Amino acid sequence: MKINLVTVGRPKLEYAKRGFDEYFTRFSRLHTVRHTAVADKYAYDAGYILDATKATTRIILEIAGTEYTSEQLAAFLRKRELESREISFIIGGPEGLPQAVRDAADYQWSLGRLTLPHDLAMVVTLEALYRASTINARLPYHK
Repeated sequence: MKINLVTVGRPKLEYAKRGFDEYFTRFSRLHTVRHTAVADKYAYDAGYILDATKATTRIILEIAGTEYTSEQLAAFLRKRELESREISFIIGGPEGLPQAVRDAADYQWSLGRLTLPHDLAMVVTLEALYRASTINARLPYHK
């Protein structure tokens, strides 16, 4: 499966940089993954973000989106894999995503009702995607 992780900026805090790199490497072993880091100056430029995700299935991280267990996320990824389209997971900046990006999203995914620091949200997203992928690959990580 081809996956584009789109984030506003890159992790800045040292723990988040290490976590992001670790889970990006692990996740990349299971899928073809790329990271598109949108510069802060384009954080609220809907056109820029939409151009970076054109011709893909857009999944935005949104607090009001659908919450999944790890198993449900794995099933969601299996269904998307059958569609044979690249998937873009889009994580907005500290103020969220522009309304036009929200409107263009195919799916909204919530990590939960808690507000997470931007850096931590990037790490948690990658870990959750990696965990779901190990479930689908029947690897022992999940347990």
